[in-house]
Amino acid sequence: MNPAAAFGTREDPHAQARWARQQPLLLHSLSCFREIFELIYAHRVISTVVEVGAESGQMSTLYAELGATSVYCVDPAPNQTLRTAVAGNDALHLVERPSPDVLPELPPADLYVLDGDHNYATVRPELTWVLEHAPDAVIVLHDLLWPWSRRDLYYEPSRLTSEDRHPSSPDGPTIWHDELTPAGFVGLGAFTCSEEAGGERNGVLTAVEDALAAAGADWWLVLVPAIFGLGVVVRDEGGSHPLLEALRPYTDSRLLAMLENNRLALYTRVLQLQYEAVAHAADADALANTIAAQRHELDRLTEQAGLAQRQQAEIVRLNKENEQLKKAIAERPAGAIDLLKSLSARRRR
Repeated sequence: MNPAAAFGTREDPHAQARWARQQPLLLHSLSCFREIFELIYAHRVISTVVEVGAESGQMSTLYAELGATSVYCVDPAPNQTLRTAVAGNDALHLVERPSPDVLPELPPADLYVLDGDHNYATVRPELTWVLEHAPDAVIVLHDLLWPWSRRDLYYEPSRLTSEDRHPSSPDGPTIWHDELTPAGFVGLGAFTCSEEAGGERNGVLTAVEDALAAAGADWWLVLVPAIFGLGVVVRDEGGSHPLLEALRPYTDSRLLAMLENNRLALYTRVLQLQYEAVAHAADADALANTIAAQRHELDRLTEQAGLAQRQQAEIVRLNKENEQLKKAIAERPAGAIDLLKSLSARRRR
């Protein structure tokens, strides 16, 4: 990284701001860990990579760029971006089948990257297979920290049986309290998560811990506490593998852990504010509809009241005219009235 280009100079004081606004509001991609993968490649010869959960193919391309000659992108539902990336790079091979079933059919790899479904029932057999059949490989796993460390995520529709799933909810977790909330990390139909966190067979980190415990003491896990947590697993009898030592400034960083917690707190606060803003907008729309309906009814009643007022005025006018006619008749001479009656009778004959 060029500090001047990244953080600015006297002549270009806005470089850091430009860099910041080019980033997504929520950092989530493995591509943020490029320097970690550079360290892995510096300490191991990485020729073949098996990547579970290829997403856009950005990382697939990076593995080849760093030196891998074959990258197997395992994704049962690839998007067009991934297909385009694979088509444009001879080192990339798309495998449109779910793991862990497909792992035995692929060539042995020097690096396994497990970043597919974030639940115990998927991660545990994936990692167990790699530990048993690729003892010399480096294994990288993503999302080992909050929110999926101790809580399963299920992509929908899920391929898991009901026995492999905990009771789930469309609501999501938040930093601000332990219960799920519609204002937390929600899938909007793309995924659900287990209603309760913790316990057995629940979460990605729980799956990793159980798989390593079953595999024996030779396997070591180190965790980079940033961007939802990156785990690196290697086999080493003494736990002093050069790669583990090289990663120590990241894995032992209290600063990184503090920044990650603050990042999550801020982002989930943004989610809460967005949810409340939408709710307030819905309330405002409902209130506006109520006001419009009441205004329409008021106009109708006002029109009816005006009509009634005009009718009352007409009644008063007619009553007054009737009284005037009665008075006129009463004031006419009796002879004139008889003459009028006689003339009227003659006309009838």
